[in-house]
Amino acid sequence: MDKLKAFASFVAVATRGSLSAAARAEGVAPALIGRRIDALEAHLGVKLLVRTTRRISLTHEGSAFLEDCQRLLADVAHAEASVSAGGLRAAGHVRITAPAGFGRRHVAPLLPPFRAAHPEVTMSLSLSDRVLDLAAEGFDCAVRVGDLPDSSLVSIRLAENRRLCVATPEYLQRRGTPQHPSELAAHDCLALSSAAAQTRGWAFRMPASNGGGGGGEIVHVKPTGPLDCSDGQVLHDWCLAGHGIAWRSTWEVAADIVAGRLVEVLAAYAAPPNGIYAVFLQRKHLPLRLRLWIDFLKHNYAQPGFFGQAV
Repeated sequence: MDKLKAFASFVAVATRGSLSAAARAEGVAPALIGRRIDALEAHLGVKLLVRTTRRISLTHEGSAFLEDCQRLLADVAHAEASVSAGGLRAAGHVRITAPAGFGRRHVAPLLPPFRAAHPEVTMSLSLSDRVLDLAAEGFDCAVRVGDLPDSSLVSIRLAENRRLCVATPEYLQRRGTPQHPSELAAHDCLALSSAAAQTRGWAFRMPASNGGGGGGEIVHVKPTGPLDCSDGQVLHDWCLAGHGIAWRSTWEVAADIVAGRLVEVLAAYAAPPNGIYAVFLQRKHLPLRLRLWIDFLKHNYAQPGFFGQAV
């Protein structure tokens, strides 16, 4: 028995409602379709179709098997298309989630050029600062920033990310430039509110006590100031307006530093970088469309100055 032909004949009969209609679609005799269905049912040991002289209906097992067969045949078609015409061709739909701020700046702008290169792919992007359950909510891929918790998910590191203390030149001229993390207590610090993340505070790496390279222990400082907010974009805006010192990611402030709108302070105490990751479900074989999307992200994020480009 040719299983793929048997699966295709079963799907044709189930969706077209008769052996003759399926046979016309395949250009074969109805008897051949009938023999394929009989062989498939014998192989599986279950009845898939209830056939009478007037109609054909699916059994409970047949309904469940139909969905699996349709998905399998679609994957086979995509696999064949991916290597046709002498090049890679991806098709299908990709559902992506990313943090709101990062997603607006560095994920959303990449969807149109990716689709221009792969026009048979459709894409959905959901921006949320909530960590979504990929399996439960039907996402193919998440872009996440920062250290990842242990999980059964697969992750690929796309780029490095650092957290920097930044302020405007005007603020530093007015209030002075801190030389040590302990001096932040004398400054207006723009921190996330207690209801948000970063409950441990801002991270700094102290110089090694023996003077060697690599730095010493990581310490956390919980700064205070007259303004705090649960939204990072608001903190960024306040910082640009000269209201204080903020602790922000390179992906958010690199362009401002390049343009001179912000200045990094306490660079000698900057904590080690964390990562920007593509996260997806544990699968033996990634669909071509998802593999190409992850490669596209990694290629763009690796370009010199990508995160420093003006938005």
